Amino acid sequence: MELCRIRTFQKSLVLLLHAPSRSFRTLGRLRSPLTGSGLLPPRRPPLLLLRSFASSITPGTGRDLDLGPPPAPLAPPPPDELASDDDAYYHEHILEATQEDKSRLVPVKAYFPCTSINLKSLQSQNSFNVIPPTSRATNYVVLRYYDVKGDPEGFKAGIIDESHCHYMVVFQYGSIVLFNVSDHEADGYLKIVEKHASGLLPEMRKDDYAVVEKPTLETWMQGGLDFIILRDLSIDGIRTIGSVLGQSIALDYYIRQVDGMVDEFTDINRGMEKTGTFTMERKKLFQLVGKANSNLADVILKLGLFERSDIAWKNANYAQIWEYLRDEYELTQRFGNLDFKLKFVEMGLA
Repeated sequence: MELCRIRTFQKSLVLLLHAPSRSFRTLGRLRSPLTGSGLLPPRRPPLLLLRSFASSITPGTGRDLDLGPPPAPLAPPPPDELASDDDAYYHEHILEATQEDKSRLVPVKAYFPCTSINLKSLQSQNSFNVIPPTSRATNYVVLRYYDVKGDPEGFKAGIIDESHCHYMVVFQYGSIVLFNVSDHEADGYLKIVEKHASGLLPEMRKDDYAVVEKPTLETWMQGGLDFIILRDLSIDGIRTIGSVLGQSIALDYYIRQVDGMVDEFTDINRGMEKTGTFTMERKKLFQLVGKANSNLADVILKLGLFERSDIAWKNANYAQIWEYLRDEYELTQRFGNLDFKLKFVEMGLA
């Protein structure tokens, strides 16, 4: 009986090691809408910030964040400041997409610094900046900040210039997505959420994206490499894009958690190969079972990975954006990979 169990366990390990293990896409499958040519380079993986959420904040800036930080730069960095040839390739295509005078580039940044955020207290302390919801979704909140210092005359006249608006989409499960915020100003926005967060992580991942707003676009939307072109970026567009990016960066965290469990079982399997016995302590066995179950529950229930966006239900245009981004970030495939690994762990524990 013990020998049968060991063989079954080893067979599952072989299957797992030959299964796709990417947490983010490794091959660009989409054709560039700008060039219409061949395969594109892979999407850049999210940047791993080796610091805690709390320590990533720049304290003592003395800035009134209700007025909003200075506006984000609306042009990508020059090619000589880019880190790689791939970055230069992305940069070239974004530049091409923003050639028209009326086009506007909106940088988008997704973070996963913690596993829970108290949205009620966040809204209570930032009520002036909260944008009222238009759907029944209760697991996120959208906040808007206006850069009064960057546009004092327009603010006095009551004329809102979108280029001076900065948006933050905050999800209960821990993701934060920033729109029109530069890298050096992002910490100030993360600090707003910090006091309402729990389950702070020692590592925080950041994923970069971009929206090109082009009023002259003939179609409603057009996909690009690490960016999307829209005729108009509305609040519902921000909600839709934020929901997919928030789920993607959170899913990456859970995939890494499961990968850690698989590594542990790989070590156990090697030990079984040498000794022929299963030596894991009973308490640790139960802890791993609980961790596997809670990871799967969090992905399905907290992230709402398979719940269609309310906005996408009501409007076909936003449904198109939602479906395109889910495919671009391979949410379904990545969940399938995670589920396969969890089943492997569960079978080993049975």
